[in-house]
Amino acid sequence: MWLLALIPFCLQALAIGFDEIYFHLRRGLPKWERIGHPLDTFSLLICFIFILWMPFDSHTVKIYIGLSIFSCLMVTKDEFIHKEHCPGAENWLHAFLFLLHPITLAVAGMIWPISQGVEVTPWMMAWLDNSEALKLFLVMQTAAIALFFSYQLIYWNFIWKNRPVIKY
Repeated sequence: MWLLALIPFCLQALAIGFDEIYFHLRRGLPKWERIGHPLDTFSLLICFIFILWMPFDSHTVKIYIGLSIFSCLMVTKDEFIHKEHCPGAENWLHAFLFLLHPITLAVAGMIWPISQGVEVTPWMMAWLDNSEALKLFLVMQTAAIALFFSYQLIYWNFIWKNRPVIKY
């Protein structure tokens, strides 16, 4: 059953990959996106680093919820400008990603106590029944987010930097 918990993460990775490869590389990113997109990824990375390093308890759950809400709001910050730079299909893909973002953070929050061996409700234990695999998944997901963050910073701000942006 625990493999079902990975579905939102896989969908999010596929959608972000498609957005990056099909839309971003095709049109290029203006400066505000070259700065803003890594900030969005960093806000997600902070959430994953937090659940890897912090013990699960009632205090840290509140902090995680705050970080998650901040990240969910952060990723929407550019949508006022995106409508001028992106085709409708890309805007739809962003909406899909906005739906997945809180879902992945919520599932990561449910995996967090189980990955640390904390007793949780029976339905969570039945659903997320492989604590070692889930702990490894959190580590791998955090590494993947960190790599994507590094790619966004380096590629878009140093390698691609001054190429023209195509407006749709």
